[in-house]
Amino acid sequence: MPPAAPPCTLERLHTHDVEPALRFDAWRERAHQWVEMLPPPPGAALDAELLMLRGGGGCVFGTMRSSAYEMHAAARRMAHAPGMVVLTLIQSGEMLRDAAPGEHQRAGPGTLGLYDPWRMGSYRWSEGSREAFLALPRDVAQAALGREPGNLAIAPGRCTLAPALAAQLGHLALLVHQPQRIDAAEYAGLLDATRALALLMLRNLGRQGAGVDLPDARESLHAGRHAAALRFMELHAHTQGLDAGSIARGAGCSRTRLYEAFAAQGQTVMGTLRELRLQRARGLIEQSPRLHVGALAWRCGFGDPSDFSKLFRARFGLAPSQWHQRAWAAG
Repeated sequence: MPPAAPPCTLERLHTHDVEPALRFDAWRERAHQWVEMLPPPPGAALDAELLMLRGGGGCVFGTMRSSAYEMHAAARRMAHAPGMVVLTLIQSGEMLRDAAPGEHQRAGPGTLGLYDPWRMGSYRWSEGSREAFLALPRDVAQAALGREPGNLAIAPGRCTLAPALAAQLGHLALLVHQPQRIDAAEYAGLLDATRALALLMLRNLGRQGAGVDLPDARESLHAGRHAAALRFMELHAHTQGLDAGSIARGAGCSRTRLYEAFAAQGQTVMGTLRELRLQRARGLIEQSPRLHVGALAWRCGFGDPSDFSKLFRARFGLAPSQWHQRAWAAG
């Protein structure tokens, strides 16, 4: 069995928790400790919410939504801040970054980037912006990359694991807004998996063009590969004929490494995929007033409705039609 993840705490900050006259100063000090946040334009109200998960290894996950604001690097703040770099996924809105004097870069929804607070420059976020981010210790990120971190836009085509990490960040962002669904131990496990996946992605980025396999003595790669494979499975569970080879390519590793990653969790690759598909089928049955077993089987990646029904009954004790009847009778 894999070792238990270290304790994890969930924190929530909201501008409405502070009276209007003190709102900006309080938010700047509590939510933007590493950078300088500029005051909003006259007459513009600051409306923002930040949720953060803090876990072992100095890792912090956060999700924030906000009205329009601007921030820039501030040496006086960084002098007392921990050495961190930040992976950010823009979920909505737009960010405008000063990439060089007189040069701006725009980033919209779905953009994933690595940012160094020491090299940030100026950043402007649009109204209604929302982001999910993962802050990692600088030395750990540097060891994974094999070089000094810097500001870097990570296009999906540049790194196989970028879509998997983006999906993982989005998944965790949803869960921190629903604290009643999972407990602290589950949060800790998810944060640890997200950290491992992020470091694996950085490692793969660092290897590109290097011609050598970077050492990984400080990090086990199994957790990252497992997390990457799970996200890939969730995105492609509906695909007919999805096999271990396809999943391994989606997780950026060989089939041997994929099998090892799942074995370390006490799981099998195809058994996990089957369970994911069956859980998805059960959820759809409970949500849909009408049931068509063939269409449902196909939608969840099962090519044969008869095989799907047998697997569903073996897993949940009832046939899909019986589960549907019970679920809707209870409703």
